[in-house]
Amino acid sequence: MEKLYDQLLEDVRFREGLAACINCGTCTAICPAAEFYIYDPRKITNLVQSKNETEIEALLKSETIWYCGECMSCKTRCPRGNTPGLIIMALRALSQKLGYFTHSEKGRQQLVLKRVIGESIYNTGYCLLMKGASLDFHPEQGPIWGWEQQNWDDVFDRLGANFQKEGPGILRKIPKEAMDEIHEIFKVTGGDALFESIEKHSAIKAQEMGQTLSDDTWCDYTLNAYTANNDMHTRTDD
Repeated sequence: MEKLYDQLLEDVRFREGLAACINCGTCTAICPAAEFYIYDPRKITNLVQSKNETEIEALLKSETIWYCGECMSCKTRCPRGNTPGLIIMALRALSQKLGYFTHSEKGRQQLVLKRVIGESIYNTGYCLLMKGASLDFHPEQGPIWGWEQQNWDDVFDRLGANFQKEGPGILRKIPKEAMDEIHEIFKVTGGDALFESIEKHSAIKAQEMGQTLSDDTWCDYTLNAYTANNDMHTRTDD
């Protein structure tokens, strides 16, 4: 198999994000994720430039690469012009391609994101259509949200929206020519292949874990990925 570092180099985000880390730690000092998670962008940048295949593989299988919020604060401060956030993007994409993401609790959540957000973009043109976001999964929304879910069409008619209908208006149905363009973007950028990889490797992992994985958005495996928490992600100050 092609070396992991060489595969990372094929990603333009990796090439643009890594110049030459001098290990100063400025990125970690400014990083909001490092404030709460067991996460250190300085260590990640230093590790990948070492080209150590064993350590890069461990990183691709770890929880670590899923903690970054992609705020790009690191880009604004690095004296060498590195962008750890872009490096993380490349690491995540390679992890998804090779199936390494299923080795970590946070990584397994990629299937949920693919099915909830990714498929919504692909099928509707919207990141999320909140119709169907029930209180079972979003209890923080409160009882009014539950009522809105039961009266969705009436609520949006009163607001003057054009929910999933032809023509102009808020939450309108995206025209076919625009959806065709979205599908072409997924195809040429590798999004389709990435979706297939996430599904394929998640199915393998579900079988290993003895969990059911079906075409339903919420099945045993996705529910477990969505709710599991080993309480080992956040920092504890001793």
